Amino acid sequence: MINREWHLLSRPVGWPKPEDFSLVETEVPTPGEGQVLVRNAYVSVDPYMRGRMSAAKSYAAPYELGKVMQGGAVGEVIASNADTIAVGDHVLHFLGWREFAVVDAKNAVKVDPALAPLSTYLGVLGMTGLTAYAGLTRTASFKEGDSVFVSGAAGAVGSQVGQIARLKGASRVIGSAGSDEKVKLLVEEYGFDAAFNYKDGPVAAQLREAAPDGVDIYFDNVGGEHLEAAIGSLNVDGRIAICGMISVYNNTEPAPGPKNLARLIQTRGRIQGFLVGDHYDLQPQFVQEVGGWVASGELKHRETVVEGIENNVEAFLGQLRGENTGKMIVKV
Repeated sequence: MINREWHLLSRPVGWPKPEDFSLVETEVPTPGEGQVLVRNAYVSVDPYMRGRMSAAKSYAAPYELGKVMQGGAVGEVIASNADTIAVGDHVLHFLGWREFAVVDAKNAVKVDPALAPLSTYLGVLGMTGLTAYAGLTRTASFKEGDSVFVSGAAGAVGSQVGQIARLKGASRVIGSAGSDEKVKLLVEEYGFDAAFNYKDGPVAAQLREAAPDGVDIYFDNVGGEHLEAAIGSLNVDGRIAICGMISVYNNTEPAPGPKNLARLIQTRGRIQGFLVGDHYDLQPQFVQEVGGWVASGELKHRETVVEGIENNVEAFLGQLRGENTGKMIVKV
Protein backbone atom coordinates (compact mmCIF):
# COMPACT_ATOMS: atom_id res chain seq x y z
CA MET A 1 0.00 0.00 0.00
CA ILE A 2 1.01 3.59 -0.63
CA ASN A 3 1.10 6.16 2.15
CA ARG A 4 0.74 9.87 1.36
CA GLU A 5 2.32 12.30 3.79
CA TRP A 6 3.04 16.04 3.88
CA HIS A 7 6.63 17.27 4.15
CA LEU A 8 7.82 20.80 4.90
CA LEU A 9 10.15 21.86 2.07
CA SER A 10 11.05 25.40 3.16
CA ARG A 11 10.44 27.63 6.14
CA PRO A 12 7.71 30.15 5.29
CA VAL A 13 8.47 33.85 5.38
CA GLY A 14 5.27 35.69 6.17
CA TRP A 15 2.22 33.75 5.03
CA PRO A 16 2.94 30.10 4.18
CA LYS A 17 2.64 29.24 0.49
CA PRO A 18 1.64 25.92 -1.08
CA GLU A 19 5.14 25.56 -2.53
CA ASP A 20 6.53 25.43 1.02
CA PHE A 21 5.02 21.93 1.28
CA SER A 22 5.13 18.68 -0.68
CA LEU A 23 2.77 15.70 -0.69
CA VAL A 24 5.08 12.68 -0.79
CA GLU A 25 4.24 9.04 -1.52
CA THR A 26 5.97 6.43 0.64
CA GLU A 27 5.45 2.78 1.49
CA VAL A 28 3.11 2.04 4.37
CA PRO A 29 5.41 1.31 7.33
CA THR A 30 5.38 -1.88 9.39
CA PRO A 31 4.95 -1.61 13.16
CA GLY A 32 7.85 -2.75 15.30
CA GLU A 33 7.80 -4.12 18.82
CA GLY A 34 5.36 -2.18 20.99
CA GLN A 35 3.93 -0.30 18.02
CA VAL A 36 0.67 -0.18 16.06
CA LEU A 37 -0.18 0.80 12.49
CA VAL A 38 -3.02 3.31 12.33
CA ARG A 39 -5.10 4.26 9.32
CA ASN A 40 -5.86 7.88 10.12
CA ALA A 41 -9.52 8.83 9.77
CA TYR A 42 -9.21 12.50 10.73
CA VAL A 43 -6.23 14.79 11.18
CA SER A 44 -6.13 18.17 12.84
CA VAL A 45 -4.80 21.49 11.58
CA ASP A 46 -4.19 24.15 14.22
CA PRO A 47 -2.80 27.70 14.36
CA TYR A 48 0.13 26.69 16.59
CA MET A 49 1.52 24.66 13.69
CA ARG A 50 2.58 27.91 12.01
CA GLY A 51 5.12 28.44 14.78
CA ARG A 52 6.62 24.99 14.27
CA MET A 53 7.29 25.85 10.62
CA SER A 54 9.80 28.44 11.81
CA ALA A 55 13.30 27.62 13.03
CA ALA A 56 12.91 30.08 15.92
CA LYS A 57 13.22 28.66 19.42
CA SER A 58 9.81 28.00 20.94
CA TYR A 59 7.99 25.66 23.30
CA ALA A 60 7.81 22.96 20.59
CA ALA A 61 10.58 21.70 18.32
CA PRO A 62 10.46 23.06 14.76
CA TYR A 63 9.30 20.78 11.98
CA GLU A 64 12.30 19.29 10.16
CA LEU A 65 12.75 20.25 6.53
CA GLY A 66 12.17 17.37 4.15
CA LYS A 67 10.48 15.32 6.86
CA VAL A 68 6.82 14.51 7.52
CA MET A 69 5.05 16.95 9.81
CA GLN A 70 3.12 16.13 12.97
CA GLY A 71 -0.23 16.98 14.49
CA GLY A 72 -3.22 15.47 16.20
CA ALA A 73 -4.90 12.54 14.49
CA VAL A 74 -7.42 9.80 15.23
CA GLY A 75 -7.88 6.54 13.39
CA GLU A 76 -8.28 2.76 13.39
CA VAL A 77 -5.56 0.29 14.25
CA ILE A 78 -5.06 -2.06 11.29
CA ALA A 79 -1.97 -3.90 12.58
CA SER A 80 -0.69 -4.30 16.11
CA ASN A 81 2.57 -5.44 17.63
CA ALA A 82 1.57 -4.34 21.13
CA ASP A 83 -0.23 -6.11 23.97
CA THR A 84 -2.32 -3.14 25.06
CA ILE A 85 -3.93 -2.20 21.73
CA ALA A 86 -5.72 -4.56 19.36
CA VAL A 87 -6.57 -4.46 15.67
CA GLY A 88 -9.87 -2.64 15.33
CA ASP A 89 -9.26 -0.32 18.25
CA HIS A 90 -9.49 3.42 17.59
CA VAL A 91 -6.73 5.65 18.95
CA LEU A 92 -5.83 9.29 19.32
CA HIS A 93 -2.19 10.15 18.63
CA PHE A 94 0.11 12.88 17.36
CA LEU A 95 1.25 11.64 13.94
CA GLY A 96 -1.10 13.48 11.62
CA TRP A 97 -0.42 15.05 8.20
CA ARG A 98 -0.35 11.50 6.73
CA GLU A 99 -2.69 8.65 5.79
CA PHE A 100 -1.00 5.85 7.76
CA ALA A 101 1.13 6.16 10.89
CA VAL A 102 3.21 3.78 12.98
CA VAL A 103 2.66 4.84 16.57
CA ASP A 104 4.28 3.69 19.79
CA ALA A 105 1.47 2.13 21.81
CA LYS A 106 2.51 4.14 24.86
CA ASN A 107 1.83 7.34 22.88
CA ALA A 108 -1.63 6.27 21.66
CA VAL A 109 -4.84 6.84 23.61
CA LYS A 110 -7.76 4.52 22.96
CA VAL A 111 -11.05 6.29 22.20
CA ASP A 112 -14.56 4.94 21.76
CA PRO A 113 -16.45 6.00 18.60
CA ALA A 114 -19.64 4.68 20.22
CA LEU A 115 -19.46 7.37 22.91
CA ALA A 116 -18.72 10.28 20.56
CA PRO A 117 -17.86 10.72 16.88
CA LEU A 118 -14.17 10.21 16.19
CA SER A 119 -13.66 13.78 15.02
CA THR A 120 -14.73 15.18 18.40
CA TYR A 121 -11.61 13.72 20.01
CA LEU A 122 -9.62 16.28 18.01
CA GLY A 123 -11.89 19.15 18.99
CA VAL A 124 -14.55 19.59 21.62
CA LEU A 125 -13.38 16.57 23.68
CA GLY A 126 -9.73 16.83 22.66
CA MET A 127 -6.80 19.18 22.99
CA THR A 128 -8.73 22.27 21.87
CA GLY A 129 -11.46 21.60 24.40
CA LEU A 130 -8.98 21.12 27.21
CA THR A 131 -7.22 24.32 26.12
CA ALA A 132 -10.46 26.24 26.55
CA TYR A 133 -11.23 24.62 29.88
CA ALA A 134 -7.78 25.01 31.43
CA GLY A 135 -7.24 28.52 30.13
CA LEU A 136 -10.53 29.78 31.50
CA THR A 137 -10.78 27.92 34.79
CA ARG A 138 -7.12 27.81 35.84
CA THR A 139 -5.10 30.47 34.02
CA ALA A 140 -7.84 33.11 34.08
CA SER A 141 -9.10 31.97 37.50
CA PHE A 142 -12.73 32.17 36.41
CA LYS A 143 -15.31 32.60 39.15
CA GLU A 144 -19.08 32.80 39.03
CA GLY A 145 -20.29 36.29 38.14
CA ASP A 146 -17.26 37.22 36.01
CA SER A 147 -17.76 39.12 32.77
CA VAL A 148 -15.80 37.37 30.00
CA PHE A 149 -14.57 38.61 26.61
CA VAL A 150 -13.30 36.09 24.05
CA SER A 151 -11.57 36.94 20.77
CA GLY A 152 -11.69 34.49 17.87
CA ALA A 153 -14.88 33.37 19.57
CA ALA A 154 -16.28 31.32 16.69
CA GLY A 155 -13.16 29.15 16.52
CA ALA A 156 -12.66 25.77 18.12
CA VAL A 157 -11.22 27.10 21.38
CA GLY A 158 -13.05 30.41 21.61
CA SER A 159 -16.51 28.96 21.11
CA GLN A 160 -15.96 26.56 24.00
CA VAL A 161 -14.51 29.22 26.27
CA GLY A 162 -17.63 31.34 25.92
CA GLN A 163 -20.01 28.46 26.46
CA ILE A 164 -18.11 27.08 29.46
CA ALA A 165 -18.10 30.54 31.01
CA ARG A 166 -21.87 30.82 30.48
CA LEU A 167 -22.54 27.34 31.88
CA LYS A 168 -20.41 28.08 34.95
CA GLY A 169 -22.29 31.29 35.76
CA ALA A 170 -20.63 34.22 33.98
CA SER A 171 -22.53 37.48 34.36
CA ARG A 172 -21.90 38.40 30.72
CA VAL A 173 -20.10 36.72 27.79
CA ILE A 174 -18.90 38.80 24.84
CA GLY A 175 -17.25 37.49 21.69
CA SER A 176 -15.59 38.89 18.59
CA ALA A 177 -15.52 37.20 15.19
CA GLY A 178 -14.71 38.04 11.60
CA SER A 179 -18.09 37.84 9.89
CA ASP A 180 -21.72 38.74 10.54
CA GLU A 181 -22.62 35.07 10.11
CA LYS A 182 -20.24 34.08 12.91
CA VAL A 183 -21.51 36.88 15.13
CA LYS A 184 -25.05 35.56 14.67
CA LEU A 185 -23.85 32.04 15.52
CA LEU A 186 -22.26 33.22 18.76
CA VAL A 187 -25.43 34.85 20.02
CA GLU A 188 -28.13 32.57 18.65
CA GLU A 189 -26.52 29.14 18.99
CA TYR A 190 -23.71 29.45 21.53
CA GLY A 191 -25.58 31.72 23.93
CA PHE A 192 -23.15 34.68 24.06
CA ASP A 193 -24.79 37.79 25.52
CA ALA A 194 -23.20 40.03 22.88
CA ALA A 195 -20.87 39.69 19.91
CA PHE A 196 -19.40 41.94 17.25
CA ASN A 197 -17.62 41.77 13.90
CA TYR A 198 -14.15 43.19 14.48
CA LYS A 199 -14.00 44.21 10.80
CA ASP A 200 -16.86 46.68 11.33
CA GLY A 201 -14.78 49.24 13.23
CA PRO A 202 -12.26 49.77 16.04
CA VAL A 203 -12.33 46.87 18.48
CA ALA A 204 -12.05 49.13 21.52
CA ALA A 205 -15.20 51.07 20.64
CA GLN A 206 -17.18 47.92 19.84
CA LEU A 207 -16.04 46.25 23.06
CA ARG A 208 -17.04 49.26 25.17
CA GLU A 209 -20.50 49.12 23.61
CA ALA A 210 -20.82 45.36 24.14
CA ALA A 211 -19.42 45.49 27.70
CA PRO A 212 -20.30 48.90 29.16
CA ASP A 213 -19.39 47.70 32.65
CA GLY A 214 -16.01 46.37 31.55
CA VAL A 215 -14.67 42.80 31.58
CA ASP A 216 -13.18 40.69 34.34
CA ILE A 217 -11.57 38.14 32.01
CA TYR A 218 -10.20 38.39 28.51
CA PHE A 219 -9.36 35.12 26.74
CA ASP A 220 -6.96 36.08 23.94
CA ASN A 221 -6.77 34.07 20.73
CA VAL A 222 -5.93 37.01 18.47
CA GLY A 223 -3.56 39.53 20.07
CA GLY A 224 -2.85 42.91 18.51
CA GLU A 225 -5.73 45.39 18.55
CA HIS A 226 -7.91 42.98 20.53
CA LEU A 227 -5.41 42.77 23.39
CA GLU A 228 -5.07 46.53 23.62
CA ALA A 229 -8.85 46.93 23.61
CA ALA A 230 -9.27 44.35 26.36
CA ILE A 231 -6.70 46.07 28.57
CA GLY A 232 -8.67 49.27 28.08
CA SER A 233 -11.89 47.60 29.26
CA LEU A 234 -10.38 45.50 32.06
CA ASN A 235 -11.97 45.82 35.49
CA VAL A 236 -10.08 45.93 38.78
CA ASP A 237 -8.35 42.60 39.42
CA GLY A 238 -9.05 41.57 35.82
CA ARG A 239 -7.23 38.63 34.27
CA ILE A 240 -6.03 38.08 30.72
CA ALA A 241 -5.18 34.56 29.53
CA ILE A 242 -3.00 34.49 26.42
CA CYS A 243 -3.83 31.37 24.42
CA GLY A 244 -2.81 32.51 20.93
CA MET A 245 -2.09 35.58 18.85
CA ILE A 246 -3.13 34.56 15.37
CA SER A 247 -3.08 38.15 14.11
CA VAL A 248 0.72 38.24 14.33
CA TYR A 249 1.74 34.68 13.39
CA ASN A 250 2.64 35.59 9.82
CA ASN A 251 4.24 38.98 10.50
CA THR A 252 7.72 39.46 9.12
CA GLU A 253 8.44 42.30 11.57
CA PRO A 254 7.73 42.37 15.32
CA ALA A 255 4.23 43.58 16.06
CA PRO A 256 3.93 46.70 18.24
CA GLY A 257 2.89 45.97 21.77
CA PRO A 258 -0.22 47.41 23.45
CA LYS A 259 0.20 51.13 24.16
CA ASN A 260 -1.86 51.03 27.32
CA LEU A 261 -0.03 48.52 29.51
CA ALA A 262 0.20 51.13 32.27
CA ARG A 263 -3.51 50.61 32.82
CA LEU A 264 -2.66 47.28 34.46
CA ILE A 265 -1.31 49.32 37.37
CA GLN A 266 -4.68 50.99 37.89
CA THR A 267 -6.66 47.76 37.54
CA ARG A 268 -4.14 45.54 39.35
CA GLY A 269 -4.71 43.31 36.35
CA ARG A 270 -2.55 40.43 35.21
CA ILE A 271 -1.64 38.87 31.89
CA GLN A 272 -0.56 35.24 31.77
CA GLY A 273 0.26 32.97 28.88
CA PHE A 274 -0.33 29.23 29.05
CA LEU A 275 0.20 25.97 27.20
CA VAL A 276 -2.32 23.16 27.34
CA GLY A 277 0.50 20.66 27.90
CA ASP A 278 0.99 22.07 31.40
CA HIS A 279 -2.58 21.19 32.39
CA TYR A 280 -3.16 17.56 31.44
CA ASP A 281 -3.86 16.83 35.11
CA LEU A 282 -7.24 18.49 34.46
CA GLN A 283 -8.13 15.91 31.78
CA PRO A 284 -10.37 13.67 33.94
CA GLN A 285 -12.22 16.67 35.38
CA PHE A 286 -12.55 18.20 31.90
CA VAL A 287 -13.91 15.03 30.31
CA GLN A 288 -16.43 14.50 33.09
CA GLU A 289 -17.74 18.08 33.16
CA VAL A 290 -17.54 19.07 29.50
CA GLY A 291 -18.40 15.59 28.26
CA GLY A 292 -21.61 15.80 30.25
CA TRP A 293 -22.52 19.15 28.68
CA VAL A 294 -21.80 17.81 25.20
CA ALA A 295 -23.92 14.71 25.82
CA SER A 296 -26.83 16.77 27.16
CA GLY A 297 -26.63 19.28 24.31
CA GLU A 298 -25.92 22.17 26.67
CA LEU A 299 -22.55 22.78 25.01
CA LYS A 300 -22.74 22.98 21.24
CA HIS A 301 -19.90 22.65 18.80
CA ARG A 302 -19.26 22.84 15.10
CA GLU A 303 -16.61 21.45 12.81
CA THR A 304 -15.37 22.55 9.44
CA VAL A 305 -14.39 19.34 7.65
CA VAL A 306 -12.17 19.33 4.57
CA GLU A 307 -12.15 16.13 2.53
CA GLY A 308 -8.89 14.45 1.52
CA ILE A 309 -5.31 14.41 2.77
CA GLU A 310 -4.34 16.14 -0.46
CA ASN A 311 -6.15 19.24 0.86
CA ASN A 312 -4.36 19.33 4.21
CA VAL A 313 -2.29 22.41 3.40
CA GLU A 314 -5.28 24.32 2.07
CA ALA A 315 -7.21 23.45 5.25
CA PHE A 316 -4.29 24.72 7.35
CA LEU A 317 -4.11 27.98 5.40
CA GLY A 318 -7.87 28.31 5.56
CA GLN A 319 -7.99 28.28 9.34
CA LEU A 320 -5.23 30.92 9.43
CA ARG A 321 -7.50 33.03 7.20
CA GLY A 322 -10.44 32.42 9.54
CA GLU A 323 -12.45 30.35 7.05
CA ASN A 324 -13.43 27.77 9.64
CA THR A 325 -16.34 27.78 12.04
CA GLY A 326 -15.36 25.70 15.03
CA LYS A 327 -12.64 23.08 14.69
CA MET A 328 -10.94 22.71 11.31
CA ILE A 329 -10.44 19.00 10.57
CA VAL A 330 -9.32 17.03 7.53
CA LYS A 331 -11.17 13.81 6.81
CA VAL A 332 -8.52 11.51 5.41
